[in-house]
Formats: sequence, C-alpha cells, structure tokens
Amino acid sequence: MILHGKPNPKQAEFFRSTAKFTAYGGARGGGKSWALRRKLIALCLRYAGIHCLIIRRTLSELRQNHVMPLLAELGGRVAWSAGEREFTFANGSRITLGYLACDADTLRYQGQEYDIIAIDEATQLTEYQFSTLKGCLRGTGKFPRRMYLTCNPGGVGHAWVKRLFIDRDFREGENPSDYRFIQALVYDNDVLMDSDPDYVHSLQSLPDHLRAAWLEGRWDLFEGQFFPEFSKERHVCAPVELKSRRRFAAFDYGFDRFALLFCCMEGDMLYVYREFCKSGLTLSQAAGELARLCDADRQRGFDIAYAVASPDLWNRRQDSGYSGQEIMSRTEGVPPLLRADNRRIPGWRALRETLDGHLRIFEGCRELISSMQALLCDPAIPEDASGEPHAVTHAPEALRYAVMSRSGDRCDVRVDRTIGGLANF
Repeated sequence: MILHGKPNPKQAEFFRSTAKFTAYGGARGGGKSWALRRKLIALCLRYAGIHCLIIRRTLSELRQNHVMPLLAELGGRVAWSAGEREFTFANGSRITLGYLACDADTLRYQGQEYDIIAIDEATQLTEYQFSTLKGCLRGTGKFPRRMYLTCNPGGVGHAWVKRLFIDRDFREGENPSDYRFIQALVYDNDVLMDSDPDYVHSLQSLPDHLRAAWLEGRWDLFEGQFFPEFSKERHVCAPVELKSRRRFAAFDYGFDRFALLFCCMEGDMLYVYREFCKSGLTLSQAAGELARLCDADRQRGFDIAYAVASPDLWNRRQDSGYSGQEIMSRTEGVPPLLRADNRRIPGWRALRETLDGHLRIFEGCRELISSMQALLCDPAIPEDASGEPHAVTHAPEALRYAVMSRSGDRCDVRVDRTIGGLANF
C-alpha cells in the first residue's frame, strides 16, 4: 500500500516514539490528526492482527476528522464497516473508531481490549475517561501496548494532560519514563504554511490568552481559563521568612480531596506558605492532619488563630447525627473552626482583588498553583468557576474561603472590608 504525503520533522519524531504514552501537539495547526491516522495505519501494516482504537469526544467530530479522511486516504483498499465503525486490513489488523461525549459513554469500552489507543484532542476528555481507556490497553498478542494523544491547551482535560506531559508531576504508580510530550506548532507544519500562510496571521491577531495557547503552545494561558491574570512570575515566590507570628488555615473538605492551606498576613500581602492535599481521608483523619500541622507551627512559636471551612461542614450527618464541624473539633490541636462566607461570585471577586498585588504563594504549594491555572469558567455563569474538572476546584475554593475570612470580623480581630484592611491581622 502506498500512501501519499511526507511527515515534517515533528511528525517524524512522533512516528518514532515508542513511549507507552505519547502526547503530540500543544498548539493549533501542528498537523496532529493526520499524524495520528498515519501512525495507526503504519502499525496495522506492520503488525498483523493488531487492534487499534481512535477516540474523539463526539460522533460528529469523529466522522469529520477521521472517518471521512480515512475513507479518502485508504481509497477502498481496506474494508470498511459503517455499522461497526471499523476498518479491517487484509492481514487482520483493525482500526475501530469511537467517541466519548460523557462519562456514561465509558461503559461501552469497559471490558474491551485494544493494543493501541489514540485519543484525538485529549484535553476534551476528563481524567476519569482517560483512566477508563487506560484500563482497555491490554491483550494477549505480542504487540506494542501504547496510547497516542493529540492535545491543545484548554478544555476540561487541560489539568491532567498538563500534569502528566508538561509539568511531569507524577503520582504513585505512574512511571515517568512512560510519558513523552512532543510539541508541534503551526510553524512546524510546512504543508499548512505553504497552502494557507494567512492562517498564522489569524492566530497572531487573537486576544492575548488565545494567541498564547493556540499559536505559542503555552499551557499557562488558554481559552476558558477562570484566572488568566494568575501567573507564576507574579504570584509565586520562593519561601521567605514571615515575621508575623499569627497564622490561619483554610480548607475545603471532601472524601475525594481534602485541600488545606496555611496563610499569613504581612502588611497588605496574603501569603500561602503551606498546603496539604490528600484524598480518601475521613473527617477524623482530616482533623488529625490539620492538628498535626498546626502543632508543628505552634512549636515554632506561631499562633494558628482559626481554620475557615465551607459552611456545609456544619450540616448534621445522617450516619452519626453530628456535624463535620463537631467531629473535627473533637481532635485535640484543631484550632477554632469558622464557617466560611461561601458566596461564590463575591468571593471570586475578592480573590481577584487579592491577585492584584496582594497575594504570594510559596512555590511548594504545587496543587494550589496548578489548580489556579487550570480552573475553568462556568459556561452558564461567566463570573463563577466551573465545577469541572472537579479535581482542580478544591484548593482554589480553600483560597477563596481564606480571602473572604479576612473581609469581615474574624477571631476577635477587626478587619476592614477592603484589601488594605487585611494589614490589621
């Protein structure tokens, strides 16, 4: 079989990758979809009987970006089943095409086996969907088991793609050598540059955050970002010695994630100097961690005045009849727990004011930093943050509680309702 077209250097690098997980792209116009299709065709021609899967978010995107191009490229030389959405090669290799519009769609893939899985526009999928597909990467044949992803900054999957392939912030069980990122910009795509040179000019004319993501391939600015004004250069610093002995904590509790921040005021600057983020903790276990960290600060001569938390912590639980606040307060060493002002839009507005020259986060607070960058706008309420992806909401919520706790009277310390009034703490 002869296929026309020559890969550019970045596409050729993508073709050569043998990493278990390879992400390709990072900007618009890099020739990602073409490279993905050709990679799978080459694997099918090389390994008789291999089974490949291409995934897009919606069925219409799948048809437009892969079904129609593959029919044109393969030109009837490979059998096509429209009902199964599957190409079958003469040597028994197959390319199946599927979609994942929502978490419920994962049910059709559970229990399935694929040797190669290709996810086009991976940042449009949730981490749960990605994890489900990873579980399908198995089989008994002597074939490579790999996943190939294309991606652009932004979307509901921005955080997990950035964590794995850009920040390389791996969790337990994730092998760093399994993950490789190959960045491709529009300038790497010679075919597009020759056929449509005005495309670059259209990208250059975009608003700053879109141009940074779509043209420059930056992962700290992207469409739909809730805090585009947040930047590591302006808001993140190396640890410094803080003179104030009075400190406070803020946390967002959920069994899926306990996000705890420790804060200090220096003049009109709010410092977040420590974070503790962990999943799977009961209320009593979360209280134990809070007490442990508070005790460590007390031993250094600091006074932890209070810990502010979401008001739902004061709701009585059906299983015990006690509220979360009561359960946590039983633990020795837990500071006074304060009910947060949980008004969302006023809280986010106050946090934006704090971002305007009144916030520093120690560089060790990695989850808070990455979550502030990854938090998305609610498409229905632009002034509110989206609840998805849920994993990135916990630390910013805790920071919102912290800021709002300084906008009124807290812990017998009078604080004016202005950012400048924070200096009184």
